[in-house]
Parts: sequence; C-alpha cells; structure tokens
Amino acid sequence: MLEVDGIDVHYGPVQALFGVSLRVEEAEMVALLGANGAGKTTTLRTISGLIAPTRGAVRIDGRDIAGTPAQKVVRLGVAHLPEGRELFPELTVAENLRLGYWSRRKDKRGFDAKLEHIFHLFPRMQERAGQAAGTLSGGEQQMLAVGRALMSGPRLLLVDEVSLGLAPIVVSSLFAALEEVNRQGTAILLVEQFVHLALKHTSRAYVLGKGEVVIEGKSSELLASPELMAAYLGEMEDEKAPKPEGAVDLEVVEVIDVPAVEPPVGALSEAEVLSEPEPEPELPEPVASEPEAAVPSEPAKPRRKRAPRPRSSTNAEEVSRTDAEPSKGPAKKRTKKVSSAS
Repeated sequence: MLEVDGIDVHYGPVQALFGVSLRVEEAEMVALLGANGAGKTTTLRTISGLIAPTRGAVRIDGRDIAGTPAQKVVRLGVAHLPEGRELFPELTVAENLRLGYWSRRKDKRGFDAKLEHIFHLFPRMQERAGQAAGTLSGGEQQMLAVGRALMSGPRLLLVDEVSLGLAPIVVSSLFAALEEVNRQGTAILLVEQFVHLALKHTSRAYVLGKGEVVIEGKSSELLASPELMAAYLGEMEDEKAPKPEGAVDLEVVEVIDVPAVEPPVGALSEAEVLSEPEPEPELPEPVASEPEAAVPSEPAKPRRKRAPRPRSSTNAEEVSRTDAEPSKGPAKKRTKKVSSAS
C-alpha cells in the first residue's frame, strides 16, 4: 500500500533524511523507531504531504504523491495523527470530530455512522460531546485526536507518539483501540517512544539513526536484538567514516603483565614500615636570657594639701534647730533667721 523509496528531506540547508526507504502493506501495523532527532516525525510529515522531499518517491497504491498538498493526500486515504494532538481547544468535542470528517463532507449519510464508530471506541467522547476540547484531560484529548483522525475513514493511519505524557492505563486503552482499528483493515505506521510496547503491537519495525534506516526486520526478532539498543544509545559504528590518523583500536591492544620486583635484602617490609612509630621531632633548647638592668625609680613627690576653702560671708545664715520639747508626734524642724551684727 505505502512505499517510501529513498527520500531525502532538507530544512533549508540542513539535511534531515538520507535515502529513507520503507513500506507498509494492507492492514499491517509497522513501527518506526529511533532516538530523539533521528527523523521519525519528519518521515511522517513527508508521507502526509506537510513536507516535500528533495529526492525520492512516496507511493500510495503505486501512485507517487511526493510533494502533493496535505489536503489532497487525506482524500487518498491517509490520515496523520500529529505529535501534540493539535486540537481546537475552544471548539467542542463534537465540533472537532466534525472537522475530521471535512474531506468527506459531501457524504452526509456517512457522518452519523462514523461518529457512532468513534463513540464505540471511546465512550467517554460521547459523554463529553458538548464540552470544549481545551477542558478535557490529557488522556481524553488524545482519544479525541485519534477519533478525529479516524473520522476521515483512512486506509493508512500515521500515528506520532500516541502515549506522550499519558498515564499507563490510558496508554493501554489507546493501544487497544488502535489494535481494533487495525483488525478492521486500517494499516498503521506507528512512531512510539516506548520501544517494547511498540514492538509488542506491531509485526515489523524500522529503526532510524541520524536520518537513515539502520535496522529493519520483524518486531519479535528486534526485541532481542542488541543492535536496537545500540542504535538508541548512539553506539552504531559508521563503517563509511575512516578512522583518524593515530587512532588506537582498544580491542587489539595487548595487555602485558609486568612481574613484581623483589625488594632488596634487609629492606623493611611494608607492614614493618607502617608499624614503626615515627620519631618525635627534637625541640631546640631554650637560650638563657641575661637579666635586665634595674631601672632606678624616681623619688615619690610629696602630696600637697589642699587649702581650706573660705566660707563666703552672707547677710543671713540659716540655722536649723530642733525643738527639744517632747511631743506626741514626730519632732518638727524650725528655721529661724538671725541677723548678723553690723
């Protein structure tokens, strides 16, 4: 059904794909694997018409569609489920599904049948039919994205990272739905981050590395292939690239055993050296210092007595006198002014 033959793809001056070739038969489910930046998404975008290849061919039923606009590729029976869902968040679930049927809008009778099919695959979409797509959970939005792609009735479904950012239970339900779609006759080319999950649900697989197909074969055989893990870890050797001058091949370096050197006769063993206490450092003897010459002290100066302060004469003196007369209460103080003789 699908045949990709030696396509090269460029983003401006940068080449992303180098002679990529693959095929997908009728009602077959094939995985496209590879590390980040290997060219998986670019391959899907080239097949669906979002990118035109600079070389090579993309054939659907023998017809070359390389460079055909995406809206015409959809009418040929190819649907693309992009990474990131690309929904219309302000539109309702039902409105998003109706947009997926746009390429077949003239067949009004077939719309209800396709909508019923999507609700059968994802019953929750029927419950959320009048709800805005932007208010759905991540798993529900991915279900809606799958349903919108299936509304066009494709013969080939391109799936890009259907499990991205979802809980395992949601991923399981999505893969169960894709398996049911595949059993009904729709071919699927699957790009998936979970390698073992992708190989478990597909019959064949291709592995991309730096824009080239480095491994291809049956999924069951690739599960136990060390080359697959090497491709993900970036350990695939490029046989075309010459080795730089002076490079050492570590695999052929011979390890030479050097015999142990016997210590000389009379030498202390390591245990004896470690057990022998270290000598204490000798401290220098203190040097006797000469006595300092006594400095004669100055004679003490006699202390001068301060002259009595003269009392200032006043016109009146205050004399306090206490009544000696006994009284029941406390003694009272009386103050009397005495005039001095002139």
